[in-house]
Amino acid sequence: MASPVAIGLVWAAVVTGCASSTQITGTWKSPDATTANYNRIIVAALTDNPVARQTIEAQLQTQLQQQGIQAARSIDLFPPALMRDGKTTADAILDKIKGNGHDAILTVALVNTETETRYVPGSTMYTPVTRFAWYGTFRGYYTYLYPTMYNPGYYREDKVYFLETNLYDATSERLLWSAQSESYSPSSLQSFSEKFAELTVSRMQKDNLIKGTGASASR
Repeated sequence: MASPVAIGLVWAAVVTGCASSTQITGTWKSPDATTANYNRIIVAALTDNPVARQTIEAQLQTQLQQQGIQAARSIDLFPPALMRDGKTTADAILDKIKGNGHDAILTVALVNTETETRYVPGSTMYTPVTRFAWYGTFRGYYTYLYPTMYNPGYYREDKVYFLETNLYDATSERLLWSAQSESYSPSSLQSFSEKFAELTVSRMQKDNLIKGTGASASR
């Protein structure tokens, strides 16, 4: 598993891929979780990369707000400069969250990354000759009968990102719900964040953690 420092750096190191995809691979819900009772949620991307934190939190906030949830970003309550001083304790964070009236905390963390190396085979394309063009000489036969365009194969590295999303009750601090996700060679941080947020909020609705009022609620 990657170190916390490496995880913080990797958030922004998404690579361009030709077949990117993001999916939720599993979820868990506490039997004590209240059904569709959370209306004020604060979103927290647990990373020391401010760009990744802001982008992911913004997309989750947007998706939640579209479902009628009063969502806030942790970066607005706890800016990067405040978090870097090392004096912000868990108690201080919780006190501020509760003081702002939030009833749940949605966290996102990058827990691991893997690199997959795969071989992309080349392609050989046969080019038809002009009828009877090769008659007369070996040179003509060889030149016109066997023209090919060959693209050699190559190796490429694909990144797989493993994420964990948790929902906590702000009052009891207990874990209510957890989702595991994988993102395969995301093309950009923005496109990943949009898809990830859409999938996450949709699953939260499906698992009766929030009430949906927007378009995705009817899907």
